Amino acid sequence: MLLFTPKSRFVFTISFLFLSFIFRASVASALEQDTIKKVLQTLHHEVPEDEYVPVSVDEMPRSPGYRDDGSSFFTIQVNTDANGDNIVGDAANEPSMAIDPANPDKIVIGWRQFDNVHNNFRQAGYAYTLDGGETWTFPGVIDPGVFRSDPVLASDAGGNIYYNSLTVSGSNFYCDVYIMESGTTVWDSGTYALGGDKQWMIVDNNNGMGAGNIYAFWTSSYSICYPDFFTRSTDGGDTYEDCVSIPGYPQWGTLATGLDGTLYVAGLSDEGFIVAKSSTAQNPNWPVSWDSYHVVDLDGTVGFGEGPNPEGLLGQTWVAVDNSDGPYSGYVYVLSSIARYNSNDPLDIMFARSTDGGITWDGPVRVNQDLSTSNWQWFGTMSVSPDGRIDVVWLDTRDNPGTYLSSLYYSYSIDGGESFSANERVSESFNPHTGWPQQDKMGDYFHLVSDVDYAHLAWANTLNGEQDVYYTRVNPWFVGVKENNLKNQLLIHVFPNPAKDELNVKYQIEKNGNVEIHLFNVLGKEVYFQSGTNLKTGQQHISINTSSFPEGVYFLNVSSGGNSSVTKVILAK
Repeated sequence: MLLFTPKSRFVFTISFLFLSFIFRASVASALEQDTIKKVLQTLHHEVPEDEYVPVSVDEMPRSPGYRDDGSSFFTIQVNTDANGDNIVGDAANEPSMAIDPANPDKIVIGWRQFDNVHNNFRQAGYAYTLDGGETWTFPGVIDPGVFRSDPVLASDAGGNIYYNSLTVSGSNFYCDVYIMESGTTVWDSGTYALGGDKQWMIVDNNNGMGAGNIYAFWTSSYSICYPDFFTRSTDGGDTYEDCVSIPGYPQWGTLATGLDGTLYVAGLSDEGFIVAKSSTAQNPNWPVSWDSYHVVDLDGTVGFGEGPNPEGLLGQTWVAVDNSDGPYSGYVYVLSSIARYNSNDPLDIMFARSTDGGITWDGPVRVNQDLSTSNWQWFGTMSVSPDGRIDVVWLDTRDNPGTYLSSLYYSYSIDGGESFSANERVSESFNPHTGWPQQDKMGDYFHLVSDVDYAHLAWANTLNGEQDVYYTRVNPWFVGVKENNLKNQLLIHVFPNPAKDELNVKYQIEKNGNVEIHLFNVLGKEVYFQSGTNLKTGQQHISINTSSFPEGVYFLNVSSGGNSSVTKVILAK
């Protein structure tokens, strides 16, 4: 073991071929920063190890596929056979997801496919649904017999799905991007997209000059165009431009675009977490240049190679932008699972925001609300809905103290990250050390995509006793509703609460019918009434103008078909 601690703290433990890394630094000299950069760039990469061995899937045993329907979430196993049964003896992890905006019932998930749990040769697995996630089709892999890893999926506004896949030839790391055209469920033959290890990719789906642009970056040290590590496509993925570098050399991160087309790239560097921005990347007639980059304080650094995921990351860096027309439009957010400077907690979910386009950053906020400092909150993942809701998921050991047994947790913010909802457990516990496919990890990341109604998650777990890929849909507005409270009640959510000039009400009815909505003051006097006739089953949404109501406590009653719910509302002026 090597221990090095001037002003910063490094812990490196070498055990055979396995390197465990946790770096916690606050201030570092130029020499130390150079050392950190070299370590970061060489720590973690994908290489072929076992040889490809063909497997007959038809001859593999089966077990029931996993499915769980809760009041606020729905979870289903994705890598199943045509009957929805689990294929016993394979493994899958590191999933990424794209939703077709032209047809939201079409969702595609890609992952690292291990045909045999006793062989770590991986391929580009995928599955798709055409009914919003209720059923899934798993055709197999894109490129049978070819080593592929680090899948990243994205969609464009027209409904085309892009699958960025890492492969290795000798010492060369590079990526191909496959396209599933709108209205189809098959991939093209792929396009060489430069690239390298631990890449991430997005498509700009805003309406500006950069609409449809594809952006990708990866780890500089494992790059086909070293030392450069960024590319873009301005022609729908037909070609990818020569590589350029990103100032600050971020890695293990993600990208996002704002309404104005500004590109943001976040990751870990020798200076800590950084966000680089480019206002020119959107212009197809200009070369990519970078406006600036800025350090983001998350009170720690990323975790790697220990605890619940001994050979992998414990979370990557997520960046997202509020592209709504609401009061937080343009805010930039960063989130990661953090080994903190100011706590002995192994990992926390830490969040920071910028209100000025990534130039300055507010102090870090902890999203997980557990009181213990011994729990692991890992694989923190974030996305932002079109109306500005911030969704966060992570794996959490709080329900099984002293172990690595983990459950999926969820929280959201509707006030620009000023506060987050109560943490909600949305899965049973599972053992992340089960079913390793000759790699002691469950991949390096999950992928979350948000729309106005739901948070959609592609993730891996071992809920069925093996390592497989799952889709979970969370309904934020009904998080926290317990099953034993549902009899003769409607699911109802009001926000914001306290409210000022406008109160939003979301509710769900179980069958077509009429609805009545009453708002009473604390004295029982009705101050608002609205009725609706022949409303269809499902989720409904109304807005109530409360600007003329005095501040105070009110009670909202929603009734339909003999079912009724009452909730307290506070109006603050």
